[in-house]
Amino acid sequence: MEPTGADPEEFVTGADLLAARLAAAGTTHAFGIPGGEVLALVDALERAGIRFQLARHENAAGFMAEGLWHATGALPVLVATLGPGVANAVNVVANAQQDRVPLIVVTGCVDQALAESYTHQVFDHQAVLRPLVKASFRVAPGTEDLVVAKAVAIARRGRPGPVHIDLPISVAEARTTRRTAPAVLSVAPSVPADLRPAQALIATAQRPLVIAGLDLVGQDGAAVALDEFLARIGAPLLTTYKAKGLVPEDDPRVIGAVGLSPRADAIVRPLIEAADLIVLAGYDPIEMRQGWRNPWPAGTPVIDIVAEPIQHGMHHSSLLLEGDVGMTLTRLSEERVAKASWPGGEPAAIRTAFRAAFAAPDGWGPHAVFETLRRAAPAGIIATADSGAHRILLSQMWGCDGPRRLLQSSGFCTMGCALPLAIGAARGSGRPTLCFVGDAGLEMVLGELATLRDLGLPVIVVALVDRALGLIALKQRQLGLVRAGVDIGETDFAAIARAMGGRGATIDDRETLAREAEAALRRDRFTVLACRIDASSYEGAF
Repeated sequence: MEPTGADPEEFVTGADLLAARLAAAGTTHAFGIPGGEVLALVDALERAGIRFQLARHENAAGFMAEGLWHATGALPVLVATLGPGVANAVNVVANAQQDRVPLIVVTGCVDQALAESYTHQVFDHQAVLRPLVKASFRVAPGTEDLVVAKAVAIARRGRPGPVHIDLPISVAEARTTRRTAPAVLSVAPSVPADLRPAQALIATAQRPLVIAGLDLVGQDGAAVALDEFLARIGAPLLTTYKAKGLVPEDDPRVIGAVGLSPRADAIVRPLIEAADLIVLAGYDPIEMRQGWRNPWPAGTPVIDIVAEPIQHGMHHSSLLLEGDVGMTLTRLSEERVAKASWPGGEPAAIRTAFRAAFAAPDGWGPHAVFETLRRAAPAGIIATADSGAHRILLSQMWGCDGPRRLLQSSGFCTMGCALPLAIGAARGSGRPTLCFVGDAGLEMVLGELATLRDLGLPVIVVALVDRALGLIALKQRQLGLVRAGVDIGETDFAAIARAMGGRGATIDDRETLAREAEAALRRDRFTVLACRIDASSYEGAF
């Protein structure tokens, strides 16, 4: 029944109110798979100017939303129908929590009264998702836009993260009148009130070292603030994998990325031990392996600048500064006159050793694949990396000329993320995007090649075909365990690409790869480059 006393043209649905608020918050696309319980929402999103993008799996849809967010800053939205749709999304919601992605997850559900007697596909979405999200809301009549406003504010505040909205069918479809959305107070970015203790430590440091991480990745202006801070205090920079490119990696102050490669960590260890001040700039140890527990000597002053404190137990700090990390760096460097540091020149020597350690040897293998494609790729290209042995080596070799240029699941380290991340990034940028993935990881998401075809996106999928779960096999060898559960057959990915509307090539040498990469970068549709390598090439590589 429609409301009385109102102009029929003013009638909207609850879903319309929700969609309008998402649009106002900066949503340009929503990704997912429709079901009967979200059809009113999908319709409302389109009317609000938000393009609904069909994926082949909800997990992939969430990564597409993240990829778009990295490329454009648009608020990432995942839409899932009830039951299996929500269950399929659990992986990517957990990834958003651990990788600090402000993902808005909207799920359709049956009305509470119906759920008491109707059990088909019904389970408690909020109970499942609450441990993985910053907040979970169930929309009631009259709260549609308010709930979205609260969800967006929470998702973006402090450390970003996912927020869940459960939308009952009757609320989504109910006719109501258009109204002015209630205001929700937002919290302005802040810096600690007293920075004098930190400034005093910085003023006396002769060998300062900065380690930048996840908390800086999603902040506007953070890269500029970090660059200026390094210049003012004269410090070299280490980054986590996610923070690669915050300062372009051809800058001589950038040593490299650390956290998952024991070889890289061993090279930078002398620098960490020699530092007389360590500044953690948005460093979140969720990206790091166990070797980064208590990584600096006891007694070394450590300034830990975080968006929100977490009781992780991974390291100690002398001084904890909570607030906007970029703004805090700017304030810390305001009174500082740039000066020379590290009189012994240790950072330059470590940087040289770091790059030599991951230089490509002669011959064919994963090193050659990454080196060849880095040379072929244009400046500013976005690349994505799936989880596996190739990601660790790629993250050491692949130079980033800006932030968010190498996208990966670094906190959660889940397989199957690279292709949908690349789809979302290409959807946002409209430019060729590189996707690096192992053969097992690609087989997890082969259906998304059809998404690439339908969207007409120029993604170059680089599959490292070694017929194994290479990283797991490597760990089995290191532990002296029987090789089991890691070998797979060889799939003809080039043929699959052609069958699904793209181009494909199987590659066994540098010259063919360079030629095929050049052609792929000129295409307006997707290409799969299946690079056949020997899994033993990763032995000792990182």
